[in-house]
Amino acid sequence: MTAVSDRRRWWALLALLLGVLVVGLDVTILNVALPTLAVDLGASTAELQWIVDAFIVVLASLLLPAGLLGDRIGRKKILLAGLAIFAAACVTATLAEGVALLIAARALMGVGAAVIIPVSMAVVPSMFAGTERTRAVALLTAGMAVGLSLGPLLGGWLLERYWWGSVFLVNIPLVLAGLIAVAALLPESTDRCAPRLRPLPIAAAVLGLAALVYGVIEGPVHGWTSAPVLAGGLGGALLLVGFVAAQLRSAEPMVDLGLFRSRAFLWGSIVATAASLVLMGSLFLVPQYLQVVQGHNAFGTGLRLLPMIGGLMAGGLASERAAARLGCRVTVTAGLGTLAAGCLIAAATGPDSDYGLTATWLAVLGTGLGMALVPATDAVLGALPPERAAVGLALMQTMRQTGGAIGVAVLGSVASSVYVSRLELPAALPPEAVRAAEESAVGAAALGLPEVAAAANAAFTDAMTVVFLGCAVLAGVVKVAAALEFPRSPEADEAQSQDEPTRTA
Repeated sequence: MTAVSDRRRWWALLALLLGVLVVGLDVTILNVALPTLAVDLGASTAELQWIVDAFIVVLASLLLPAGLLGDRIGRKKILLAGLAIFAAACVTATLAEGVALLIAARALMGVGAAVIIPVSMAVVPSMFAGTERTRAVALLTAGMAVGLSLGPLLGGWLLERYWWGSVFLVNIPLVLAGLIAVAALLPESTDRCAPRLRPLPIAAAVLGLAALVYGVIEGPVHGWTSAPVLAGGLGGALLLVGFVAAQLRSAEPMVDLGLFRSRAFLWGSIVATAASLVLMGSLFLVPQYLQVVQGHNAFGTGLRLLPMIGGLMAGGLASERAAARLGCRVTVTAGLGTLAAGCLIAAATGPDSDYGLTATWLAVLGTGLGMALVPATDAVLGALPPERAAVGLALMQTMRQTGGAIGVAVLGSVASSVYVSRLELPAALPPEAVRAAEESAVGAAALGLPEVAAAANAAFTDAMTVVFLGCAVLAGVVKVAAALEFPRSPEADEAQSQDEPTRTA
């Protein structure tokens, strides 16, 4: 391989980095804009959840089929199509004047992102090998993490200077640059051995996840025993069960469920999913707390989220050394314990708490997330043989994104239910004002009545307390399970899993 081709490969990797960076930005950039959207578009809490979740649900649902489509048709062709779809969705979101069109645009962004993430990863083995491949995967992972971290800060800066549509407009130059770079630099690659795409299982997975999340989000709005909520929740669960059953029976499954026989893959994916659930649920609620309850502007909110970002980076760096010295199991369980501690500190936050307390638990949360996520992902990578790396990473990413979607849906719904139950409004308040206050804390603040705003702030903080207590329990349960089941060495666990068929034959 010549020096020129070496340079070309790394420039091609930079093109892939642009794509995953934009996806990372779009996952979190909207969080600081939620209070603005609630006012400008009149969005309810459930609609705000759908603005966030429409992207994540579609992304999680389509990761595996998009990756397989790239394997069969050509990864460069599919990646260009994904970037084009993402750019079109950003233009649509920028021009949206209502909640429905914005949710539709966010769903279309999810389609583009579902192509960009797995196909970008799948291209790497065709360009790099050995330690270079490890470095390339690490750079793509870092690009996604940088996007996630910069999202709230960039979103806040844009909202302070421009209208809310600017948080989508900023993506377009990056996506266009990625399109040009991919077209010019990326080699085409395929995998003709990839399993065929089957429309019915794909439809079952996509509709099942969407229906399940719909049931969770609409539960507080229509009642948990109402017909639409039960139909969505139970129907979605049945479709997902049917999808798994079909994959288990298929001679050529789209999803290689045999990967879960590896403890490193199974528990690495479980830990990463639980951490993503807490991360996305936190990023849905905390910006609203900082803006609505604490009264900070959008950019100030982004700045005040920096302790979580710093903790995430510090925890990730510390976990690399800790895992090398102590093993993945100790590092992951320590990270989950730190995450649980951060959630417990967050549960002690009140409407008038000093920012010093908030900064403390944000930093502890971030540190725990970094310490748990990085070694869990490393364990998954270490457990995968090279020929199964692409599908294994896509499967883990599907679980992570599903966890994020469920996190926003479940934790947002719990917060909404607790908020309404704890809200104590003045008896003389007009019905229209009562409805506005019960919709969200943003609606209560918009009324301009100090007594109502104070009641809403107290109720929102109570709701956030309940959510973080639930997150602490989740992190604690997964910590105990990981301490018992997570392998110390993923490589040793993979060798053991490969020996098992011989012993049972």
